[in-house]
Amino acid sequence: MNKVTPRLSEGARRDLSLGALALGMCAAVTFAFPGFASPANLAGLLDDTALLIMLALGQMLVILVRGIDLSIAANLALCGMLAALFNRALPDAGVLPVLVLSLASGAMLGALNGLLVWKLALPPIVVTLGTMSVYRGVIYLLSRGAWVNENEMTRAFLGFTRATFLGLSTLSWLALGFAAAFIFGLRRLRMARGLYAAGGNPEAAAYAGIDTGRMQFIAYTVCGAIAGLCGYLWVARFAVAYTDIALGFELQVIAACLIGGVAIAGGKGSALGVVIGCLFIGIIRSSLPLVGISAFWQMFINGVVILLAVLLSARSRVHNRAILEVPRA
Repeated sequence: MNKVTPRLSEGARRDLSLGALALGMCAAVTFAFPGFASPANLAGLLDDTALLIMLALGQMLVILVRGIDLSIAANLALCGMLAALFNRALPDAGVLPVLVLSLASGAMLGALNGLLVWKLALPPIVVTLGTMSVYRGVIYLLSRGAWVNENEMTRAFLGFTRATFLGLSTLSWLALGFAAAFIFGLRRLRMARGLYAAGGNPEAAAYAGIDTGRMQFIAYTVCGAIAGLCGYLWVARFAVAYTDIALGFELQVIAACLIGGVAIAGGKGSALGVVIGCLFIGIIRSSLPLVGISAFWQMFINGVVILLAVLLSARSRVHNRAILEVPRA
């Protein structure tokens, strides 16, 4: 009797391939620079990549429903400035109100994007391009162009991200927690099936009773809340808040999603792939300076990696869809 061997899905094979490529790259760098794989260096790599992991998981939800959020870094910067100003005005309030403020303000900014895309049926790229500029402008109005520096922040505000447990920072533990929650949630929750259906085939989803516009609104709101939280974490980690925080970081976030196998056409992708994509970028960022490649070449190489990821994504998808399209119910 022939034994039936279970076959891996396309997504699982893609995740395994990307994971093997990342491990191969890590092994090659370690061969040249043995200290690269030391526990302390790997913990530092995870700490450096933690914010990218959290933001990319939020962006993944938006791309799954055929959207894009170019304002994610501006959202982060605005919420980070709000957190810094709040802490400066009320230094005895503690960290919990800062976390609540960051999450709530980020969710509101994300919900604004979602409402514009859902209720006004505006193209996602146009909406988020506009709000990106608006959010940066609001930061300038709030701060009047001034920086909030480390000496204006409380020890508790700064210490939250720097605390360690079992050799990993709070930031790393948060990223691991988000990754586990997304991997479990996207496989098990009914809401996740609605997100995949709304992005994979909106017409069929509508016939099945799924409100694709509502799914987009939820995705943008969750993405915004994560960006808001990351705003505080970013400011606390680097101990400074100013208008141009994370300027251009949205491109790395989108790149991590595409490298991780999220289809720009929507409806396809896994949280595990996104996490591996983020670590892949983290390894590149950490290893290129070791081999003496300048920052300009790093940008070039990052761009080539993004183009290759988009090409591979396009080849695996035959749907005609672009982020300039108006979503259909």
